[in-house]
Amino acid sequence: MPLLALAYFGFISLGLPDGLLGVAWPSMAADYRVPLDALGFLTIAGMIGYFTSSVAAGFAIGRVGVGWLLAISTGLASLALTGYMSVPSMALAVVCALALALGSGAIDSGLNAYAATAFGPRHMNWLHAFFGLGVAIGPLIMTGVLTVGLPWRSGYGIVAVFQAGLAIAFALTVRLWARTAPTEAPRPAAPAHTLRIPAVWLGIGAFICYVAIEAVAGLWAYTVLTQGRDVSPRAAGLIVSAYWGALFAGRVIFGWVSERITSHRILVGALIGMAAGAALISLPAPAWVAAAGLVVVGFFAAPVFPLLILTTADRVGAAHADRAIGLQVGSSSLGAALVPALVGVLLNRAGFGWLGPVLLALSLLLVVLYLLASRPRAHGLAS
Repeated sequence: MPLLALAYFGFISLGLPDGLLGVAWPSMAADYRVPLDALGFLTIAGMIGYFTSSVAAGFAIGRVGVGWLLAISTGLASLALTGYMSVPSMALAVVCALALALGSGAIDSGLNAYAATAFGPRHMNWLHAFFGLGVAIGPLIMTGVLTVGLPWRSGYGIVAVFQAGLAIAFALTVRLWARTAPTEAPRPAAPAHTLRIPAVWLGIGAFICYVAIEAVAGLWAYTVLTQGRDVSPRAAGLIVSAYWGALFAGRVIFGWVSERITSHRILVGALIGMAAGAALISLPAPAWVAAAGLVVVGFFAAPVFPLLILTTADRVGAAHADRAIGLQVGSSSLGAALVPALVGVLLNRAGFGWLGPVLLALSLLLVVLYLLASRPRAHGLAS
């Protein structure tokens, strides 16, 4: 199945730029002669671009088709990455970050919308596992470039070439994407009707909440373990790596499990598992208990994002699914950018012991939002 292979490469391509920036930034900051905290300008531009294009893509798929959406968006991402190779100032790098996010957000929304109707739960989980693989490969590319003495710009050039090749592949298969679209797909409803469905807004809240949990745990665990739990830097680094590893492994494992158990049951079990892991982090216990809780959160978080995407049509109706997925994916960028920043302020002022309670509160809120969104009354399809 060539389209399935392209979808896997597409999800890898989504993760690659995320992995590049963390390793490249110190060198970039030195080249641009800006302080390290100037990274916030790039992340804000990325959040704005990702949100905008993800939401717009959900409304555009019905007009331009998923094939052209992926080809154009991947081409834009390649151009943005190429821009990083040549721009001489931080201001222009922010423009590149915005363009990259505009392309990536549309790719994310388009691939998820297509996969939700064309592939089963197994491939949905595995596709998102490959996103994690892309995030893991990105730092390796940039580390290798810097290790052999090449400038950081070369790392972006390598990924730009990969994206360009993928854009060409999407363009050459536009008709194939159209032919393999579901033949019984309903005519999209009016946008205003989509926005009146309670389950759409509950789903947006659930995605913001889930991505916030994933990002907060991954971003702040190292600091909390080293400064709040007296864990050595090396051990804390291994624990955080184990968290991301559990997320990747969980998606591979749940990909098999999802062929035997309904998505709803897996989601309920996974959400309860996330809350249990957060509870372990909250306990005033030895550091290894918090470390175990972090890995538990990572493992049970694994199927949540892909299966929430996959079951969107069940909650909002097939005629609204593409738009709802775009809104959900776009809104998730708020959870990735804003909530971790707010949590950082809380931890700095109130103490590192608040990480566990925050994760627990977010996990319980996520359970409530999902259960409310899954109730037939929330579908509002008759309105």
